[in-house]
Amino acid sequence: MKILYRSIFLLSFSILLWNCSENTESPMAGELPALDLFDQSYGNETNQLFDLFLPKGRSRENTPLIIYIHGGGWIDGSKEEFLQFRQSFQREFPEYAIASINYRLFDFLTGDNKFPTQENDVIAAVRSIQLQTVNWNISDQIILAGASAGGHLALLHSYKHQTIGNIKAVIAFFPPSDLVSLYTYNQITQLGLNALLGGNPEEKASSYLDSSPSNFIRGAVVPTIFFHGTSDTVVPVWQSDLFADKLNAVSARFEYKRIENQGHGFNDLTYSQAFKDAASFLEQNLE
Repeated sequence: MKILYRSIFLLSFSILLWNCSENTESPMAGELPALDLFDQSYGNETNQLFDLFLPKGRSRENTPLIIYIHGGGWIDGSKEEFLQFRQSFQREFPEYAIASINYRLFDFLTGDNKFPTQENDVIAAVRSIQLQTVNWNISDQIILAGASAGGHLALLHSYKHQTIGNIKAVIAFFPPSDLVSLYTYNQITQLGLNALLGGNPEEKASSYLDSSPSNFIRGAVVPTIFFHGTSDTVVPVWQSDLFADKLNAVSARFEYKRIENQGHGFNDLTYSQAFKDAASFLEQNLE
């Protein structure tokens, strides 16, 4: 009988040790070290990948998550864009976990991955990442951020699909916000949007409206901060001017930084100040 009890005890103890070793993020082990995870999958497609940067000492209670979406006109770019300013970004957001995602890109030659492929990939990434937050010992509260086309996708998800992923705020840099009016900007823009959406705003009226963040502005939009340079020749600053007017009309919680003499992409000093402003905005507006 003693042998039986001893065997049961050893088996139970072994199972306990095994479970503890599997849960490497257990807060019982003390302060968790910083951890970088690259090329994590959120879907079955080749480009459905993300990188994850977890801070030291993270916890479910005190470590919200920023998901960054790269730019590139919906046809170019990658999650590695974040690495260009990772250091200055993390300096202002030291207690945040940060994920940088890829999404499928539109192919001009084949016509593959027309919109809303990119919108749907953001939905898939947000869902997948949120499901794993408990494993990483971080909060499931999410802030979306992005630049250019990524800013457009961040705004679109935050306003149109806010309940998918517990989105608490959004940060956008020089984002397209109204694709109907953007179509009139120049011939290059018309060519790109016509291919991406499969026609012009008259032929594809519902597609343009469904793909425009400004069309989903309601009184209850999430807190929003966005930045735009007055010298931007790719996405004109009046896109954000009009966007701010619409947000004002519904008394939304937002902050708009109109930056003089900056183009489509900021210098290091401007980015650094923008990150400071964004961090301050989140501190004041996150519930």
